[in-house]
Amino acid sequence: QVQLVESGGGLVQAGASLRLSCAASGVTFSSYSMGWFRQAPGKEREFVAAVSRSDRSTYYADSVKGRFTISRDNAKNTVYLEMNSLKPEDTAVYYCAALNGASYCTARSYAYWGQGTQVTVSS
Repeated sequence: QVQLVESGGGLVQAGASLRLSCAASGVTFSSYSMGWFRQAPGKEREFVAAVSRSDRSTYYADSVKGRFTISRDNAKNTVYLEMNSLKPEDTAVYYCAALNGASYCTARSYAYWGQGTQVTVSS
């Protein structure tokens, strides 16, 4: 059974940093590109970042480019999202997901999802 478990969320002040982790099990982790999405109350789930299977290619939403960094450790079956200079508009539930489709920025391209971790940024 595939499981993706996120951790590392919390309540921080604007300008602070957080590091999210997503541990995978029940899947050949290195076979999947991985992505992070987020969903704020009343809004649609949106793409945040993605990383290729080999960790050689990364992709970011314009809203987080230069502040967030995605990485992975295939030996640990874990993908990370380092978030710096956090803003109140980054407040959302953050989800990791495993890609099995063609478009890394489209939620329906992802086969497996975690349960999410809450990130709240106060002003």
